[in-house]
Amino acid sequence: MSDARSILLKLRGSETLTEAEVYWFAEGLATGEVSDAQAGAFAMAVCQQGLGEAGRVQLTTAMRETGRKLKWRLDGPVLDKHSTGGVGDCVSLVLAPALAACGAFVPMISGRGLGHTGGTLDKLESIPGYNVDVDPDDLQEIVADVGCAIVGASADIAPADKRLYAVRDVTGTVASLDLITASILSKKLAAGLEALVLDVKVGTGAFMGAAEDALGLAQALVKTAQGAGCMTSALVTDMNQPLANSAGNALEVIKVMEVLTGADAESDLFWLSKALGGEVLALGGLAEDAADGEMRIARAIESGAAAGVFAEMVAELGGPMDFVDRWPDRLPAARVMMDIHAGEAGVVSEIDTRALGEVVVALGGGRQAEGDRIDPAVGLSDIARIGMAVDAAVPLARIHCATEEAGRAVAAKLRKAFRLSDRAVKPPPLIHERVG
Repeated sequence: MSDARSILLKLRGSETLTEAEVYWFAEGLATGEVSDAQAGAFAMAVCQQGLGEAGRVQLTTAMRETGRKLKWRLDGPVLDKHSTGGVGDCVSLVLAPALAACGAFVPMISGRGLGHTGGTLDKLESIPGYNVDVDPDDLQEIVADVGCAIVGASADIAPADKRLYAVRDVTGTVASLDLITASILSKKLAAGLEALVLDVKVGTGAFMGAAEDALGLAQALVKTAQGAGCMTSALVTDMNQPLANSAGNALEVIKVMEVLTGADAESDLFWLSKALGGEVLALGGLAEDAADGEMRIARAIESGAAAGVFAEMVAELGGPMDFVDRWPDRLPAARVMMDIHAGEAGVVSEIDTRALGEVVVALGGGRQAEGDRIDPAVGLSDIARIGMAVDAAVPLARIHCATEEAGRAVAAKLRKAFRLSDRAVKPPPLIHERVG
């Protein structure tokens, strides 16, 4: 018979936990038998000692088993994608309907903004009426009918993770590789996935800024997901500049609609959506290989099929029936817009992408404390890219804000986020590594 005290003593002594002990502790987190103090001690011990590859798989599957697991009877594979978070990263809104248009079923359980990064659910809630809080039974019906649904996690999905994450947040143990891996995958695998593609960000706007850290996380995620029985691969992708040239909830939905309606078929958002989609279509058996999968994703977008699925999803989840046809009229717009220029002409050589995300948060586009209300209209657009020349006519970015005072308050920080060169600069690669 396991108990929290003996498990913590083993961890502190660098002993390997048995599978039964890991499962007992996860269940104790979900039921409350494990106290907050014991949960904090567990998180700290894992942070310091690590669990190892087998232990990561055990903790992931144990936390998944503490809640409801979705089961499917569909005529196509159940696929998904997860990103570790970045600025201007709205791939999920492009990819979910594109995958559905290719014959996949996508129950995409997503989250809200965290720190300087935007949240998928916050972006979708800039669409009037869109409801992200859906019962698992309703989620299964919507996915079966439409092909995809992007919603929040219900309380009965991996409750052990919800408990442990809250403790990690106040004990300084969020950055543990083992705990990050188990947290991400326990929720994703509870959705009953057959294949998963991971987008692990690296660079100035990523949680894993160093290349070796991002690669290590990608490898841990792929090995753990595969160890838990889900076909998985990962791309390590660039976050040294925002993925889209806009950051902010409604502003990013605009970029999504420009891709889905064919107005922007050459952006990094389009190319990364293709690459991630190609990977997971191949894993799920809907494409011969990743290259074939990329072509299928491109056709789904270019034909308008993905936009049609997106329209159905929005309507099914409470949004406007005519959103895809009238999205410019349906999205909120900021009262004030102002262009911010550099003090001199030059070529953008570096961007502090985290600082741009923090500017969006300061404008009201993110949360500085839990419970903060978000202004969906504010943010940045027309953000200069690395390698782009800027001068008195070409701004670093356009601020969308509620008042001129709010815009002026962040202008200096925005300027400092850009470094200029007097010579040509090569943009960073979009995809750094493939794992899996």
